[in-house]
Amino acid sequence: MAKQLDRRSFLRNATLASAALTVPNISLAQSPQTVKPRTAILNERLRIGFIGTGLRGQNHVELALLRDDCEVAAIADPDPRMVADTLKMIANKGKKKPAVYDKGDHDYLNLLNDKDIDAVVISTPWEWHTQQCVAAMQAGKYVATEVGGGFSLDECWQLVNTHEATGRHLMFLENVCYRRDVMAVLQMVREGLFGELMHLEGGYQHDLRGVKFNDGQTPYNSGVEFGDKAFSEARWRTKHSVHRNGDLYPTHGIGPVAMMTNINRGNRFLFLTSIASKPRGLHEYIVNHPKGGPSHPSAKTRFNLGDVVTTLIKTSNGETMLLSHDTNLPRPYSLGFRVQGTKGIWMDVNKSLMLDGHTKAHAWEDAKTWLDRYDHPLWKRYGNDAKTAGHGGMDFFVFHHFVECAKRNIAPQIDVYDAATWLAITPLSEASIATGSSPQMFPDFTRGRWTERQPDFAFGDSF
Repeated sequence: MAKQLDRRSFLRNATLASAALTVPNISLAQSPQTVKPRTAILNERLRIGFIGTGLRGQNHVELALLRDDCEVAAIADPDPRMVADTLKMIANKGKKKPAVYDKGDHDYLNLLNDKDIDAVVISTPWEWHTQQCVAAMQAGKYVATEVGGGFSLDECWQLVNTHEATGRHLMFLENVCYRRDVMAVLQMVREGLFGELMHLEGGYQHDLRGVKFNDGQTPYNSGVEFGDKAFSEARWRTKHSVHRNGDLYPTHGIGPVAMMTNINRGNRFLFLTSIASKPRGLHEYIVNHPKGGPSHPSAKTRFNLGDVVTTLIKTSNGETMLLSHDTNLPRPYSLGFRVQGTKGIWMDVNKSLMLDGHTKAHAWEDAKTWLDRYDHPLWKRYGNDAKTAGHGGMDFFVFHHFVECAKRNIAPQIDVYDAATWLAITPLSEASIATGSSPQMFPDFTRGRWTERQPDFAFGDSF
């Protein structure tokens, strides 16, 4: 017991220390590598390297294979099964075999040394994202990275500092910003139908117990193993529930509402406070699973992550936001969006809204007619192209924007400052929970430029 207490104290102190770290300054002279600006390649194919070819990485490879303006130039992954599956996918499309970097965890660095690769897509376990993004920007690549939660504020500053030192762009692949109903609501917000925004909600409410445990044979719902013996995300994601307690996956919920409230573009997050319930769900899953039971070795694991983590955020413009992280209990999937202003409210969970002066007072109305009326121009333009893409078409839009920005070598609309700000929610929530839900202040990753930056996400029908 003493060892457990010592370990928990160490983790708590480490969390607090990491949350307190800020690294606000870096100059070009301090950068490990300064690269020449790359010119736009509008009339050539974008040569992309894919770092991480697990199930999510393969989704991105598949989207690239469907485009005439992209070439899957290289892949890097230490997992032979995932490499083989990806090469088979490429061969089935009749495409040229890419260069393969599969000689251990750090062979991706050799991929980055290929000067003919224009851009990289990073779809690796969370703990690899920052170091791979930093290395890719230093190598002169246009970078797209998958989402997750950050580990420290220092990591967030590393992303910003490297971008500013090298001039290389980073796009955060938060696909929920492109969800069809979310983008229609964004249109309604911009046209004032909700009045002045007051309170917003979002989160990641998704029963992932079948993802977090796996026997290594089939993708999901096949056992109670996690770690090295498991398959896909169960090999690494479940470990975070053992060691950490905070909102580990905040960006699906915060991304859309951050865009609606112009965060980093005339508005910013000031502080948050978080609270966590007790952890029971994962243990119950193990002991009640046919392949588990009270005597199974995994039943002895002590999980630290609260089953429901709730975070409140205050913005400089006065809005409040509520985030939920709920992945370890039985429940239907929902991101739980709520957008509420002085003239009305929309709620995702009941697919309904009320608009003062437009709908019946004190009553919910089916939102479909309104969402259809305010369907975003991007969905009107590319809806047919997005039909076969993952996550209800959202994956098409986020990958399309990345490709078009990388070809032009321009900043993406979900940029490094958004990435740093949204990633910071995780270490700040961990610090808040560890200190009795104390308020934790957000760093200003824009260094004051949020007062001058203009809203730019998904205006009109531009890519």
